[in-house]
Amino acid sequence: MAEIHIPTVAELASRGESPDILFWVGCAGSFDERYKRVTQAFVKILDKVAMNYAVLGTEETCTGDPARRAGNEFLFQMQALSNIQVLNGYGIKKIVTACPHCFNTIKNEYPDLGGTYEVVHHSELLQQLINEGRVTLKGGGEFSGRKITYHDSCYLGRANDVYEAPRRVLEALDAELVEMKRSRANGLCCGAGGAQMFKEAEPGQKEINVERAEEALSTGANTIAVGCPFCMTMLADGIKNKEREADVDVLDLAELIAESEGL
Repeated sequence: MAEIHIPTVAELASRGESPDILFWVGCAGSFDERYKRVTQAFVKILDKVAMNYAVLGTEETCTGDPARRAGNEFLFQMQALSNIQVLNGYGIKKIVTACPHCFNTIKNEYPDLGGTYEVVHHSELLQQLINEGRVTLKGGGEFSGRKITYHDSCYLGRANDVYEAPRRVLEALDAELVEMKRSRANGLCCGAGGAQMFKEAEPGQKEINVERAEEALSTGANTIAVGCPFCMTMLADGIKNKEREADVDVLDLAELIAESEGL
């Protein structure tokens, strides 16, 4: 496979150029071994459509979302202000990210601290590229006719009302989209939001991610589509708990599109 060169904003700035859109990779997309594959899939799509994009590289740090959710407002504001200074310094106007937590924080919480940008989730950009005919899935690709269920991320769905874009992307695959009993505004959290990802489970009869995995399995789908790194980890763990990882895949929307495009 040919090596992909991902430009940094600093590189473009040194040539007097700027990207049309900044790809905010996020902590999971940068450091989590599983979610790095999502970053690679999304970059392949951006390259295929010749998108004028760039990343911050080492200048990108955590948005501060986990700190704020865990109650450390001081740390959140330190992290946020540092990022805003970098973004504003480069004159960034539009941002895309594959993480709903980064999406929600930069879109809805950074404006209070002086950082106002147009922020889109990667599902929205993928839908746009499909609508414009820049991503064409002839015959639906290898997922055509397969049963896929989609898990709504809390920070994408209930927090930002993005329900249709991920589903339109899946419909473009020509797959059979089967909804879970609890979906859209009534969807069940994967169990990781609100910084729960980073703490031990509290006493109870069942882990939330196991409950959600059971709901996904009950649809009969052999692919669970997600649009969030936290959801991917929690549902993959839930599937392993049910010992179904051999026949059920948990894949991000970008991976589904990239695979169907043969990227």
